[in-house]
Amino acid sequence: MSKENLENSNKSTISSNMGKAPIFVIQKHYARRLHYDLRLEMDGVLKSWAVPKEPPTEPGIKRLAVQVEDHSLDYADFEGIIPEGYYGAGKVEIWDKGTYRLLERSNTKIVFELYGKRLRGKYALIKLRPGKDPKNWLFFKTKK
Repeated sequence: MSKENLENSNKSTISSNMGKAPIFVIQKHYARRLHYDLRLEMDGVLKSWAVPKEPPTEPGIKRLAVQVEDHSLDYADFEGIIPEGYYGAGKVEIWDKGTYRLLERSNTKIVFELYGKRLRGKYALIKLRPGKDPKNWLFFKTKK
């Protein structure tokens, strides 16, 4: 089963989100190492970051977020098991989900307000050392 087939096996109505607030999802992923996948709906896909530790719920807590490949919008509803032998093998469950409002976006900074069950408030993704580690970002909740 390819990743594309796995993604397509869990279709949702989320892909018809035109005119609505963009969605976000955080999937708790029990892969080789437990991590959280932050996904923001942007440009018709889910822009994605792997966050090694639980996402911050309070200001002052900063997390590394490693940008990974984009995923299709259908993947936002995926929960289940990715079989052994496939990329990302392990259990995936939705940890939080909701909508968000984009406040600022550039090549090195994304600021947004999350409206989820666990994460609510203003958050930022700031690219770390853009010239050296283009996939490494800092993810944190801002102080209002």
